[in-house]
Amino acid sequence: MYSCFFKRGIDFTLAFCVLSIIWPILLLITLWLHFANKGAGAFFTQERPGKHSEIFKVIKFKTMTDECDENGNLLPDEKRLTKIGKFVRSTSIDELPQLINVLKGDMALIGPRPLRTYYLPLYSREQMRRHEVRPGITGWAQINGRNNLSWTKKFELDVWYVDHCTFSLDMKIAFATIRKVFIREGISKEGEATTVPFNGHN
Repeated sequence: MYSCFFKRGIDFTLAFCVLSIIWPILLLITLWLHFANKGAGAFFTQERPGKHSEIFKVIKFKTMTDECDENGNLLPDEKRLTKIGKFVRSTSIDELPQLINVLKGDMALIGPRPLRTYYLPLYSREQMRRHEVRPGITGWAQINGRNNLSWTKKFELDVWYVDHCTFSLDMKIAFATIRKVFIREGISKEGEATTVPFNGHN
């Protein structure tokens, strides 16, 4: 009942209210990143699969430059991640523009994180069930380990959320997310600037 009839309305209302309050902060961060990213811009969009695997463009703050090596290839993530970008990412501020995706109906506040489109052929039938609901800015996997989890465990938690989505569970995830943002826990997999790619097995 909740996920079918009430969740979307609650998400829209909360996203609208939050954006109405924090837009001056978002504007300052946009200007900050514009200069820190050496002309690469403050935002980036990327195609991600949403509910029923329908493709949409997720909006995030850009935390890296577009610097390349002598052959024109992008430098590794850890070399392009700026100090400001690292702060924005570690505090999860880079996720805030996704509130616009929530308003548009591409995403929910709570749900499985939207991943890269090229992972779609790699999912098992059970893992594909994570797309039965709208993807979220945060989710059950994020409060239970985030990037420190294996991909297999993340997908298990995503599917568990699909089967157990309730208002009380969403509130639990929301408050736990706020706590993790303040203690900056589970942002990156150990030894990686972001996380290791999914290859269908890990």
